Amino acid sequence: MSGPLKDKVALVAGATRGAGRGIAVELGAAGASVYVTGRTTRARRSEYDRPETIEDTADLVTAAGGRGIAVPADHLVPSEVRTLVDRIAAEQGRLDVLVNDVWGGERLFEWDTPVWEHDLDNGLRLLRLAIETHAITSHHALPLLLRRPGGLVVEMTDGTAEYNAATYRVSFFYDLAKSAVLRMAFALGQELGPRGATAVALTPGWLRSEMMLENFGVTEDNWRDALERVPHFGISETPFFVGRAVAALAADPERARWNGASLSSGGLARTYGFTDRDGSRPDAWRYLVEVQDAGQPADTTGYR
Repeated sequence: MSGPLKDKVALVAGATRGAGRGIAVELGAAGASVYVTGRTTRARRSEYDRPETIEDTADLVTAAGGRGIAVPADHLVPSEVRTLVDRIAAEQGRLDVLVNDVWGGERLFEWDTPVWEHDLDNGLRLLRLAIETHAITSHHALPLLLRRPGGLVVEMTDGTAEYNAATYRVSFFYDLAKSAVLRMAFALGQELGPRGATAVALTPGWLRSEMMLENFGVTEDNWRDALERVPHFGISETPFFVGRAVAALAADPERARWNGASLSSGGLARTYGFTDRDGSRPDAWRYLVEVQDAGQPADTTGYR
């Protein structure tokens, strides 16, 4: 393995698909050994009942130039997370990067549905998956990360702190979940900063995840065919774009300057100079404010 992260060890919690997979692959491309976790394996699927598996992600990490290690884990079960971290400690003796990407709520929230009409069990399950999993994982993994100075924790969310503070996000439960993760990163920054580590919140833009592409009836090869029905989808990005953001942060010796901050893939691309796989640099959150939310016609000129 070679690259700026060739001696680093990362854990991407929730790496079966989407942003987690993109992040794991790009950390591998930078040379890291990456433990990838999730509930869907080649032997067993989660309630999502989708084909993507953690073994597939691990293979992609290795193919990219790193070392991918798939470990089945339910991050709502503390004993499973403790066992996972004990394994990393035994095999590696260190943890340099922790990415808390567990989510699992796509099929649980109801768009534009007030809390009194939203299915309560689904809403509470969403909060457990989006918030409790992150707290459990940090509780068990951070002592290992703190063994060496310079560790990085990335709390994955949807939306920047500035955008979410002024914008209702989909539903009571979704809004609460994504805002809680932003605050989580701030709190971790307070606790980790004095101990030599860095915590940030990070959001991708409009992500062309496997599920999003499927919902629009397109693939990564022909995703622009969806623009006739969803014009603003033109600002979308691959999961590897936010993956490159995490890799850039992990390789930055001055990453402590971001401690406690809310960051975006588009914003970090301007700072570090990386692009998406097609060579573009989509700045989704600026576009959402200035074009989509402002009621302007879809036009990505100047935004990617």
